[in-house]
Amino acid sequence: MNLAITTESLTKKFGAFTAVDAISLEVAQGEIFGFLGANGAGKTTAMRMLTGLSRPTSGRASVAGFDVSRQPEQIKRNIGYMSQKFSLYEDLTVKENIRFYGGIYGLSLKNIGIKTEQLLEELDLREVSKTPVKSLPLGWKQKLAFSISQVHDPAIVFLDEPTGGVDPITRRHFWELIYRAADKGRTVFVTTHYMDEAEYCDRISIMVDGKIAAMGSPSALKKEHQAPSINELFVRLARVTTAGLG
Repeated sequence: MNLAITTESLTKKFGAFTAVDAISLEVAQGEIFGFLGANGAGKTTAMRMLTGLSRPTSGRASVAGFDVSRQPEQIKRNIGYMSQKFSLYEDLTVKENIRFYGGIYGLSLKNIGIKTEQLLEELDLREVSKTPVKSLPLGWKQKLAFSISQVHDPAIVFLDEPTGGVDPITRRHFWELIYRAADKGRTVFVTTHYMDEAEYCDRISIMVDGKIAAMGSPSALKKEHQAPSINELFVRLARVTTAGLG
């Protein structure tokens, strides 16, 4: 099995506060891996370490074959990333955003042109290609941001709560785009606090207070813990942790 991401006791502290507490995991190439947890569980902090944006306090991690502590710039060049907050330039048009980020990711002018036409066709955005992004519905913006994060064909794409604030139908359409990316062999590492989205992943981990409280396929975890849903399992795990603090 080819591994896209590995971590060993990966830890991040801010003073006396431990945001990510010695997490260890492996993500296979081409896998859709769900990184679940409530807001404040440590998901975004962990992702910032894995994407080379934050240096770990201790532990080790490798992403796309590069060490997160020693080779963060190589990681950034070999991954795609969609942040929790909308990251496109709203005053630029759809086409201008695609071309701009193609340049940021180092594509040649020829490839930028090819990718621009390809994305406009795939996302059915050709008719609004000259429309400022700020005029688009949120769901369209999110799908455009997701596609632009992969304009340079990275082996791994990180998505930080990409469906936050969108309606259920748009969320489902967004996950169809994720499936397409995985079908191409791309590893998708996605954080979410929507527990129902766990069912769309190959495997998931559930973070509670900076630690991984459970990890495995959704069906295996529900069977192991005799839980009717991932949401019910998460509630149980959160209660156990809270009780342990009393």
